[in-house]
Parts: sequence; structure tokens; C-alpha cells
Amino acid sequence: MAMDRSRTSQRRVQIQASGKDREEETRARFQPQTEDQEPFMGVKARRIASLHRDYNGDYLDVPSDPFLLKLLHKQGDRQVLFADKVLKFTGSGKMKRRILLITEFAIYIVDPETNALKRRIALGAVNKLCLSELSDNFFAVIVPSEYDCLMASTRKTEIVTVLVEATNSTSAYEVQVVFSNRFEYNAAAELVKEVKFEEVEGGVRTRIVKK
Repeated sequence: MAMDRSRTSQRRVQIQASGKDREEETRARFQPQTEDQEPFMGVKARRIASLHRDYNGDYLDVPSDPFLLKLLHKQGDRQVLFADKVLKFTGSGKMKRRILLITEFAIYIVDPETNALKRRIALGAVNKLCLSELSDNFFAVIVPSEYDCLMASTRKTEIVTVLVEATNSTSAYEVQVVFSNRFEYNAAAELVKEVKFEEVEGGVRTRIVKK
């Protein structure tokens, strides 16, 4: 059965900014808004490549992948809002390439090498999303009832947008988006780590340390 991707295929974010204006793009998008405000007219230093980008949503062509289709159908999911490969950080600090799927009801993290579902997070369990104020690729999904998930993707802006819209449409509360150049997350049930970001010449230095 073909997935309905009409919502994501039509999603377009147009940001017209340059110079210092780009430093105010992402954060203000997730500040309290009036009804006539666009979600991403805010403050975040974003990569130039992400400006004027059309969002595609499904970058893996999920309808052509029998395993992913079977996995989603088994869980009762029919609509894919986002699909792409990302880097996920394990509790031990290793980076693992994973498939990230976002549907109307859940986040799926899949091992592309073994076709194994590593984790399913109900959108209703997501409390907040943490990002830095700089132009890096990191974001953390905070899940208080379980443990958190730190990932990196060049499509971070799109992922956060999709998660906020999907979570707000299925939950009785609005998921928080927190911007800070240092934040904590639970890498495992009893393991707290801190991510620190520092702007340096030529880019952003990122450090992940145990608390």
C-alpha cells in the first residue's frame, strides 16, 4: 500500500535572510507565536545550504522498501512524515548510522544493516527537543518516561519541524524546543551526559561528556 505523503511533499519553508539575519532563524520559529506567524522565522545560525530548501519528507522512498512497510503496518502506521538516515549516539558514545522514521504517531529508529527495529518512541512520550544556538547538526529528543536520544543530521531543521507539528497534532500539549549551547540528556536509564557547543574559527566544536 502506498504511503500518503501529501502533507510532507507540500511542506515548504521559505526563509529569506542573510548575514546576521540567519542567526535569528530557527529559535524564534519555536517561540510562542500568533496565528499569522510562520513557525521558523527566528534565531538560529543555520547552514547556508538549508536556506530556501524545499522539504521532501521521505528521502528513502519508504513505499519501495518491503521491510519498512511491513514494520510500519504492523504498528498500525500508514503515513510517513519523514524518513532518512541519521547518526545516532549510543550510551557508550559511539556513532551508529540509523534510519529515522517519523509517522503521525511515533518515531522509529532502525538499523539499516540488520533491518532491526532498535526503538519506537510514541510521539506522546516526547517532552522536548534540545538544540544548540549554532550551525551544527545535533539534536536531542527528550523522553522522560524512558531515556533520551541524541542524533545528528544535515536535515535537522526539517526533522525538528516535522516532530513539532506531528507531536502538537496528536498530543494535548505542545512539545518544547529548547535552544542552549550546553544541555543534558539521559544517554541511558542511569547515564546522564552533557553536550557542549562552542563556536570556533571555521565551524562549531562539539563535546559530549559524562556528568
